Amino acid sequence: MFVTSFIPFKNNAQAYDKFEVELEALNIENAPGIHSYAYGIDSLGRWLVLGGRIDGLHQIQPFAAFLPSHNNTHAFVIDPYKEKVWSTSLKDLPTSIFEQIQSTNQEFIQRNNQLYIIGGYGYSPTAEDHITYPYLTAVNVDGLTKAIISGGKIDSYFCQIHDEKLAVTGGNLGYLDTTFYLAGGQYFEGSYNPGGPDFGPGFIQKYTDGIRKFKLKDDGINLIISDYAEHLDTNNLHRRDLNMAPQIFPNGDLGYTMFSGVFQKHDDVPYLNSVDITSSGYKVNNNFDQYLSHYQSANIPIYDEEHNVMHTVFFWWN
Repeated sequence: MFVTSFIPFKNNAQAYDKFEVELEALNIENAPGIHSYAYGIDSLGRWLVLGGRIDGLHQIQPFAAFLPSHNNTHAFVIDPYKEKVWSTSLKDLPTSIFEQIQSTNQEFIQRNNQLYIIGGYGYSPTAEDHITYPYLTAVNVDGLTKAIISGGKIDSYFCQIHDEKLAVTGGNLGYLDTTFYLAGGQYFEGSYNPGGPDFGPGFIQKYTDGIRKFKLKDDGINLIISDYAEHLDTNNLHRRDLNMAPQIFPNGDLGYTMFSGVFQKHDDVPYLNSVDITSSGYKVNNNFDQYLSHYQSANIPIYDEEHNVMHTVFFWWN
């Protein structure tokens, strides 16, 4: 495991101290091996894991890539303190929820006790094709966690709405000042094919090229989207499968930074710069070059209050 710290901005008038990160392995028996999942944390600190895949890096052949047999079709609860794992099948959920929840590279964020999951890519038996799901699903984290542990019914802890503007995979979801920010990502329909859409099985791929903003009313039963708006920038926001981390900016504003991502509009290479997002808009940071962690990975944002410096630490295997 290698660790790196990126500092997209700092107050040059002040020095800052370096720090070390130490990792300690936690081996929990029966913990699932899943990637590209969504997760929430309940009021007791237990992890709720939904979606993603169990086959590791996807195959590159169209007939073998993103097979539904390797979807994660279960919900898992992991207690890192008691080192226990519980799970339940999701197959009895309504079809649209079941299909979306087992997809990969969803965008998600937890607000209080509600986990919001948007989009995701995978094979849909209903559509008879691989699609990007046009849904927002809200999950009651505490309720679902308790139901899984007790072996109870789980369907009442999910609710969902359909919205084609939310058919996005490989982006990131943030939340600032009562507004959700769906940043980057793409719409992908059809089988993955590295040969391109005009060679072998065709597919549709369309980057969002933007940051989509909206508000959400959620009374626990009904979901209503309002105040939808969008920032479009085909040169700077043509990004997917990237890291986006919370930030405290030098002036004290809260926001997010979109780090790197793939691929540039006119070149098949990752972005090296970053994009800062606040409630007032976004700004491209060209005074920052990122040479590692271009794809989404584990990361920790760390703010040094004394020196007004924001660190973002990325983790990756080598």
